[in-house]
Amino acid sequence: MRLSKQSVLLYLSLVFLSGIAVGVLGFRLYTVSTVNATTTRKPEEWRKRYLAEMQTRLHLKSEQVSELNGILDETRTRFHEVRERTRPEFDNIKAQQVNKVRGILDESQRSEYEKMRQEREAREKAEGRPPGPGL
Repeated sequence: MRLSKQSVLLYLSLVFLSGIAVGVLGFRLYTVSTVNATTTRKPEEWRKRYLAEMQTRLHLKSEQVSELNGILDETRTRFHEVRERTRPEFDNIKAQQVNKVRGILDESQRSEYEKMRQEREAREKAEGRPPGPGL
């Protein structure tokens, strides 16, 4: 059984096209950027990006930029005020959680729990994050 020239040409074309498809998919998989789960952003960096985007996309005038800076300053101040007002309540909830967890642990578990809490607090402090909920 002999293959015609057209059949051979068709098979070679299919092999060539499948090679291109595999190459494109492989390149796409190879160059895909990874996702970073850390969401810690510096407020200064966010502000610079935000201002740059606003200036670029909205073509803000210099007086509008200074007014926008004032709005951002006022918003930051108000957020800090709210955070400071609510901090005692959050700290109270955290303390209640820690005490409840301590209540269900035996003595050896409590000492390991305290060690875990200290490690977590040190890690948060090193990363510059505010203390999170009790561990």
